[in-house]
Amino acid sequence: MAMATALRSSPLVPQHRPRFPVSAVAPWLVMLLALAALSCSSPVAVAAGSPEVVELTLLANAQEKGAVCLDGSPPAYHLQRGFGSGKHSWIVNLEGGAWCNTTEDCSDRRMTDLGSSKFMKAIEFEGILSNKRSQNPYFYNWNKVDVRYCDGGSFAGDAEGKDRNGTKLFFRGLRIWEAVVDELMGKGLATAKQALLSGCSAGGLAALLHCDDFRARFPQEVPVKCLSDSGFFLDVKDLSGERFMRSIFSGVVHLQNVREVLPKDCIAEKEPIECFFPAELIKSISTPTFIRNSGYDSYQVGNVVAPGGSDPGQSWSRCKADIRNCTSTQIEAMNEFRKEFVEALKVAQCKSNWGLFIDSCFNHCQTPFRITWHSQISLRLGNKTIAEAVADWYVGGGHGVKEIDCEYPCINPTCSSQLDL
Repeated sequence: MAMATALRSSPLVPQHRPRFPVSAVAPWLVMLLALAALSCSSPVAVAAGSPEVVELTLLANAQEKGAVCLDGSPPAYHLQRGFGSGKHSWIVNLEGGAWCNTTEDCSDRRMTDLGSSKFMKAIEFEGILSNKRSQNPYFYNWNKVDVRYCDGGSFAGDAEGKDRNGTKLFFRGLRIWEAVVDELMGKGLATAKQALLSGCSAGGLAALLHCDDFRARFPQEVPVKCLSDSGFFLDVKDLSGERFMRSIFSGVVHLQNVREVLPKDCIAEKEPIECFFPAELIKSISTPTFIRNSGYDSYQVGNVVAPGGSDPGQSWSRCKADIRNCTSTQIEAMNEFRKEFVEALKVAQCKSNWGLFIDSCFNHCQTPFRITWHSQISLRLGNKTIAEAVADWYVGGGHGVKEIDCEYPCINPTCSSQLDL
């Protein structure tokens, strides 16, 4: 199945949130998202601390800059102004939603909010974007921006194409990134006293791709850091011996022309496709970065370790739905994946100002949701929620915030509190 077709969001997942296939979603997350959706209330004053509906802002003069979505419509973002002590602090969050790696996939996406601003609406800020102190203790009063994802290439491409009907497709993720940040600089980002670039899934990969560029836009004395949640995708063999993730990234790299955003030292020695993977990207990033990921990332288990095409007998279907159903052989395969994952992170472990929060729960994105970012049932490492670990790393320079959970069947009890184990 083509990636763009496979990665349709569950009806329980709010439409502005990162998309990943239902088959890769652990049951506990579906339940939590359902509860989160049911608990959404009407927007009230910011002072009351409830989630606020943030309106859509279309990028000014987008067409003349060539900064457009797949269908040629202007890209968009949501801006919530900071207040109090956070008035001059900024978070810029890059949305996720997989990729389109063929013209057919991209043609399908152009008729959704992942490829056109015509389908985008106002959203509610949650998790790392929440304005409620109890849910977002460090960043709640910062200026917060959610940049909508409509290029299908992790904000990296700069090309054009045509679908089978001759309709033009615009692969302009890089121009979207540059034009949106330029507009935000004029709205106060340029005078930020501290800033954080974040993203999850395809947006987490985008945060790594643009991390040093974001840092370079500010005076050296301004603290600028990056956060990648569930964006560390591995180039590993699946059950059939194929490299599913490489086939997807290869299509994106060649279709969308992402070469400009790749580290120059990497592409001087390796093929561009290799340099699009985080294991190579982090070798070149000099900006302090925090990586939040599961060693058993539910998206990668379902689509990298055991994609549908590699499992014709569907022997992994029950395992991918609930890790408790996995056989010893399947657990062994997932532990081998985790081993390669931890090995790829050694570069980050050796950087003193970087942070790590690598849990062993069966999950994907965690930062965009109020329940998993910071709540009584959030997973914990070192007795800290993800929000607390990120805050300690941001304030403390990253020292001491490098947490890597044990491998299954060693069970982190806070995974159980989320109903996944």
